[in-house]
Order: sequence, then structure tokens, then C-alpha cells
Amino acid sequence: MSTHTSFSTWIDDYLAVRRRAGFALKAEGAQLRQLARFAEQAGHHGTLTVQLAVQWATSSGRQLTAARRIEVLRPFAAYCRQFDPAAEIPPRWLFGDSHRRLTPHIFTDEEVLDLLAACDDLYPPGGLRGASCKTIFGLIAATGLRISEATGLTRLDVDLEQRLLHIRCAKHGKSRWVPIHLTTAEALRRYVRKRDHDPFAGNTSAFFVFDYGRPASTRSVEYAFKVLRAALKWHARGDHPAPRLHDLRHSFVCHRLQDWYARGLDVDRSILSLSTYLGHAKVTDTYWYETATPELLAIAARRFVRCRGGSP
Repeated sequence: MSTHTSFSTWIDDYLAVRRRAGFALKAEGAQLRQLARFAEQAGHHGTLTVQLAVQWATSSGRQLTAARRIEVLRPFAAYCRQFDPAAEIPPRWLFGDSHRRLTPHIFTDEEVLDLLAACDDLYPPGGLRGASCKTIFGLIAATGLRISEATGLTRLDVDLEQRLLHIRCAKHGKSRWVPIHLTTAEALRRYVRKRDHDPFAGNTSAFFVFDYGRPASTRSVEYAFKVLRAALKWHARGDHPAPRLHDLRHSFVCHRLQDWYARGLDVDRSILSLSTYLGHAKVTDTYWYETATPELLAIAARRFVRCRGGSP
């Protein structure tokens, strides 16, 4: 491969090779294309260098993002070196650990209700966009689904009689059945009645539909969440600049733990079922979602006092 080949071509070749090996690389592919645009705008020509990697990684202004960009870039740099011995592979720990856990925003019940109510204000008034977003946000809060799993549902994936959702080819290519509560199924039924009154909604097999028959995409739902977040003037209770839609999944896990403790359930046993329910590859992934909220810390303190023989 010529060292004068554009980064875009190198990236296309690299992604094609990795995807033939079974790797999806959706997020990684998008990041590498950002690198190509950055190199073009910076007027960089020639081989991949550590200097370029550092400039691109740090352009985000956040150390954790820089560390994650380096993690994505390293295997691509190794691929480039096969054809260009001058290509430089940035050191693994150039900006520290790329998997440091940032504390998420754990939504209160009141915040979730405010979010659902605010969906009625989405444009156009009374349209499917607001109804779809409201139902998707409520579904994620009630089940802990990933946003892509919710927007990826088809009509055939939703069995409201059996109260089951079929999640197909989720993260790591796994599929699973997700049982839903009676109240969640009823909320989905109300949405279906509204959706099926729309003359354009029948043109797609997607379960969640925006106006004019457009399937609700992850990107469009995340944009709607950002609009509502700004309107609600939320302030993050965590390490991220603002509450994220994905934080509803974190909140689901924390609320389940709080409920289990309140009911006196065996948390160590229940966490295994929760891990399967969430579609995690291993139980440690589920522990990653746990956050020391004031409510959970209060429960832990009371249990500690009881263990020490004190009064609850």
C-alpha cells in the first residue's frame, strides 16, 4: 500500500478486513473517519505518526476521550504498518486507562416522569414523534434496554399477549427474550393504538415510528432527548457534562438493587438474573452499572450497624 494513499482509503480497507472477521466496529469506524477528516483539515500528508495521533486524540479536550481514541487507533496503526513500515503505533497508555468509569446520572422517579411529560411538547404537537419518544424513554426506564435495542424493535419482536420483547442481534451478536411488566405492556398497547391510527405508520415494519412513516432511529431519539434535557434545565449528578439517555439504563440497575434490598432478596443470586435480562456477556458488566447512590449507601449503613449489633 502506498504511503500516499489517503487515510480514508486505508480506513475503508481496514474496516472491511475486520468486519469480514466478524467485528461490527460501528463506533470505531465512525471515530476513524473523524481521524481522516482531522488529518485532511490539518493538511497532513504521508504516514500515520504519533504526533498526528496525539493532535487528534487531544482535540476533544477531554483526557478520557483522548485515551479511548488512542485505543481505537492502535489496531488501525498496526494494520497500516503492515504496508508502511514507517507508520507509528502510539503507546497504549499515552493518556492513561481508557476504561475509567465515570459516575452516571441516576434519574429519580420524578425526573423520569418529567421527561415523559415533556415529550408532549415535541414537534409536531400531537404527532408520533412525541408519542414514540415518550414510550421509548419509558420502556428503557422500565426494562433497562439499550437505546439501540428499543429503536431496533420490529412489530414481530413485540408480543404484548405474552408480554415479551425479542431483542435480536444486540451487543456481541447476542439475542434474548425480555419479559415486561403488565403496566409496561399496557403502555405499549396505548402507543400501538395511537401509532396504528396514523395513515403512514403501516409503511414500515419498525415498532416505533415517527411522523410520515419514518422509523424512529437511535440518532433521532437521542437528539429529542437532548432537546428535552435542555428544556428541563437538568444539572448532571455525575462525571458527565450532562445527563445522558444511556443513564436510564444505569438508573434501572440502581433502582433494582434498592428494591431488592427493601424486599430482603438475595442480591448475589438476583444479580445473575439481572445480568441475563440486560444482555450482558458476564456478571461483572452488570456490576459496572452499579452506582453508590445516597439511597443505597443508607441501606448499606443500616445493614452494617445491624451486623455490628447496633440498632437499625
